[in-house]
Amino acid sequence: MSLSARLRLELSWFSGLAWLRGRTARGDGVILQFERVRPRRLAKFQPQQSREVTPEFLDRTLTSLKRWKFDIVSIDEACRRAVTLARPGRFVSLTFDGGTKDLITSAYPVLAKHRVPFTVYVPTAFPDGLGQAWWLALEAVIAGQDRVSLMIDQKEFRYGIETTSDKHQLYRFLDGWLRGLPAPELAAAIKDLCLRHAVDLAALSRESFMDWQDLSRLAADPLVTIGSATVNYPVLSNLSPAAALREIKMGRAVAETAFNREVRHFAYPFGDRGSFQRQHLAMVAEAGFTSAVTTLPGVVKAEGRCNLHALPRLAWDGRIRSLRALRAMLTAAAPVR
Repeated sequence: MSLSARLRLELSWFSGLAWLRGRTARGDGVILQFERVRPRRLAKFQPQQSREVTPEFLDRTLTSLKRWKFDIVSIDEACRRAVTLARPGRFVSLTFDGGTKDLITSAYPVLAKHRVPFTVYVPTAFPDGLGQAWWLALEAVIAGQDRVSLMIDQKEFRYGIETTSDKHQLYRFLDGWLRGLPAPELAAAIKDLCLRHAVDLAALSRESFMDWQDLSRLAADPLVTIGSATVNYPVLSNLSPAAALREIKMGRAVAETAFNREVRHFAYPFGDRGSFQRQHLAMVAEAGFTSAVTTLPGVVKAEGRCNLHALPRLAWDGRIRSLRALRAMLTAAAPVR
């Protein structure tokens, strides 16, 4: 979220526009999306900082949600409210994508202190140490180098990245390029990039994500819902229909075997408009999931006006620490009826 967007949110709060819009909007609740929760870092190059919040900000957010009279509900309850008649209370459901290690080390102590329900969506190759977090490897390569070389379309390219601005620009370019590659080509490209610049992709992935022991600890908490996010966390739109369906079904099967319970909720990997297609909604339903969340912004509406297999979420920009802006966004999205 840009500074101008932050200022608009805060202005809407002080001017009363958020309240006025909240009186006329039809939203009943929101699903909040978080990715990483960890202490603030001092490094200048942090291309994914917008996807992080600090434990302190998460703590302040939960305290504020209670003070603002939001019901903090499980994803099961959010789905139930989505198909029943509207009710006066506003609700928020907390979700965490990816299953990174900081969820258990930094986020869970805060969530457990507040005794609030939340959902974690797990790509099941990562707890086994088999997943490849290419987006983290890309960050590590660029952070540690002044020059980067790699093969693109069978041609070698070299980039000078001495400044932080250069690093951010290259990260955005390569991130977009890699996301558009078919899965085998993406794996080959990131392997080549890591070998050229001495980044251990396998070790980085293992160290960054929870293992089954960590997840079992979370699963033992009745306030925690374990969801699936495929096996390898691919961009589904880059896969053949058969491969996409296999990823969706196998992710659920592995999670259900690991936790000996039904896994009813799904998150589309990356979850934006380019990462999945309408046909994937039908696949998720075929696989037996009750719901699936996207990263497309929006509110969860009552009375069956939301597709449970394409639920919207609101993501918070971790570079902003304004609770006024957060409250303005939530008030406009999920008003009191």
